[in-house]
Amino acid sequence: MTIAVRQFAPHEWRVYRELRLRALGDSPDAFGSIYTHEAARADTEWEQRLTAGVAARGQMPVVALSGETPIGLAWGLQDKEDATIAHVFQVWVSPEARGQGVGRLLLDAVLTWAQAIGVRTVRLGVTDSYPAAVRLYRQAGFVDAGEPEPLRPGSPILCQPMQLVLEPG
Repeated sequence: MTIAVRQFAPHEWRVYRELRLRALGDSPDAFGSIYTHEAARADTEWEQRLTAGVAARGQMPVVALSGETPIGLAWGLQDKEDATIAHVFQVWVSPEARGQGVGRLLLDAVLTWAQAIGVRTVRLGVTDSYPAAVRLYRQAGFVDAGEPEPLRPGSPILCQPMQLVLEPG
């Protein structure tokens, strides 16, 4: 299987929506948002979200493809208060493509973008419910950054903050 990872194009908002909803349905305890909330969004919201994300220097929405088939996504977001910090969100790989390095390719694409725009520290959160995700981030050099906190307000699921300090580019 040949995997390609690239930035989404603005017109691919339907692909983004499909992947995001699949991710929330497949891994409901991995994300801050929930399926019902995201599924209720109007098409115009999905289109605007992706179009704005692609256009912004401080955002990097990426898609993983096996041939022409979308199999994963991730989103990098530069911190609004501190441009030396970026956050990684929405990392997900479809079940049929797991264990083949797709998550690392997605993560590497976001890290490369972050380094190119001058980010020094990349942050994310991960739940223990997904040991493969924890392993992915640790192997990439992320370390714990503080105490676990609720995944969502009122959630018993804890999310471990992690961070990676990037080497100067």
